[in-house]
Amino acid sequence: MAQQAATAPLPPARDPAQAAVRPPGARRSALKRSYGAIDLGTNNCRLLVARPAENGFVVIDAFSRVVRLGEGMATSGRIPEAAIERALAALAICADKLRRRRVSLSRSVATEACRRAVNGRHFVERVYNETGIALEIIAPEEEARLAMLGCHRLLEPGDGPALIFDIGGGSTELILIDTDGGEPKIKSWWSAPWGVVSLTESEGRNFADCGERLAAYGRMKERVRHAFSRFAELLPADKKNIRLMGTSGTVTTLASVHLALPSYDRRAVDGLMMPAESMRAVNRMLSGMSVEERSALPCIGSERADLVVAGCAILEAIMDIWPAATLGIADRGIREGILRSLMARDGHQL
Repeated sequence: MAQQAATAPLPPARDPAQAAVRPPGARRSALKRSYGAIDLGTNNCRLLVARPAENGFVVIDAFSRVVRLGEGMATSGRIPEAAIERALAALAICADKLRRRRVSLSRSVATEACRRAVNGRHFVERVYNETGIALEIIAPEEEARLAMLGCHRLLEPGDGPALIFDIGGGSTELILIDTDGGEPKIKSWWSAPWGVVSLTESEGRNFADCGERLAAYGRMKERVRHAFSRFAELLPADKKNIRLMGTSGTVTTLASVHLALPSYDRRAVDGLMMPAESMRAVNRMLSGMSVEERSALPCIGSERADLVVAGCAILEAIMDIWPAATLGIADRGIREGILRSLMARDGHQL
């Protein structure tokens, strides 16, 4: 069942300092101060370290690793030991980068896998004991707020309503926003418990032929469509002048396939405005391919080959309920939202 939707603007998030870590003796000037953000999702562990700059910030370090924290949770309800070890190894690297970059203020968040796992709290305690990182398990509405804060500046200009979505490993967040008057306001949001990991595990990975793969793809789309059905009822009936933007590994990967990039290039993908029909064409192509065929595509590779089709199914369900002509692609989200929140708290105009 989907998380409850909020039909009014979200309440202000609690002060990030409550979840932030400021090492003793951090007294450098604000201009030289560095900030850190860690996003531990169901599939990936990501870090950004940045310093404030005019009209934004400059990234001075970054890290990303596939850890598959939610692997097998659909049946066990637990984060498996192998996934814990992968996550701890990645977080140890993040902790080392935070120390070496002399980060003065950071916030580290965990999302759907830790929210749902029966051993999620135990895992968080172990992370703190072994790495010193204080993970905060955030609610879906805070996840939606941070994703929106991190990427809304890339929305195409316009006066109509906008839908921003974040396809994760264990859940998908949908955020309907109003940009009239400058800064965006969240009108409603929705969190569905289908992400690329959980949806893939609902169908399995082994299919005999293209027909079986396409049938499984259809079933995945139907599951997601059902999970979004109540949110779809809250959307404006008039679908004119609407805008759509995605922030996640799914949309950046699919955009890379569309562009036929020989390797991933953030500069080519972040901020891309892609015709929705072109994205649907990519989805149709990938949904009929075998895992081996998808692995051979340079911007998918073996790490994403078994999960990307579930992402295609989620994306198509979103485009069905919000049929914008263009899809905006953002290689930014929760981490950038955290950084902007921390810097704004210290008085930086972003």
